[in-house]
Amino acid sequence: MSIPTLNAVRTVAVEVWSDIACPWCFIGKRRFADALAAFPHREHVEVVWRSYQLSPDTPRGPGRPEVEALAEMKGLSTERVQQMFAHVTAVAAEVGLRYDFDTVLAFNSYDAHRLTHLARAVGGPALAERTVEVLFSAHFERGEDLGVDSSLVAVAREAGFAAAGYDDEAVALFLAGDEQSDAVEADIAAARELGVSGVPFFVVDRRYAVSGAQPAEVFTQLLEAGWREANPLQTIAGDPSAHACVDDSCAI
Repeated sequence: MSIPTLNAVRTVAVEVWSDIACPWCFIGKRRFADALAAFPHREHVEVVWRSYQLSPDTPRGPGRPEVEALAEMKGLSTERVQQMFAHVTAVAAEVGLRYDFDTVLAFNSYDAHRLTHLARAVGGPALAERTVEVLFSAHFERGEDLGVDSSLVAVAREAGFAAAGYDDEAVALFLAGDEQSDAVEADIAAARELGVSGVPFFVVDRRYAVSGAQPAEVFTQLLEAGWREANPLQTIAGDPSAHACVDDSCAI
């Protein structure tokens, strides 16, 4: 008696709306990575980074101290903002991140999002993942000014764009234009349609979603729910006369 072949395994798509300017997004990225690393079907999970801008009206060009920018935007005292930063810095340290808000600069993240889309276009998910990681680290841990093209060129170099055929000159030329702007705008429009009002926001196959830098176990639940939906176990009828034990009883 032959056993029917089950359907091919279906890849689960995880879309992550985030902003490089969001400290909780980097923390959420690390927590999600922990959950994904322990997920038994991780080789069948594809992560897609989506663009979102928390402060689209921030002027383009060189950044300015984040403490000043946030205090002005929220109408808070510098002392209160520093207290907020101390809290998120402590949480970030729990996942191995070393935030330094004394050097973090507020900047317009639009071109950083364009760069992430270029990474995926020329180097696939792996290069996009490295680019997002380097962008976050450059911003929150090293205080680099991502509002200027030279810093984004350095990010691309560190992420490995050269292997995809993009040297510093090619990346600088890209940044001087508007390529991948349509992709950024499409992400922002999709977020609006989905009702995304804050980031990070994780969506599995446009069926399950969770918002915020959740604990790793919550991301595990999200992955498991998406996996069961995409790859349900198929039970065949078999021989109805075959015996089976049920719970604590067994017919002999």
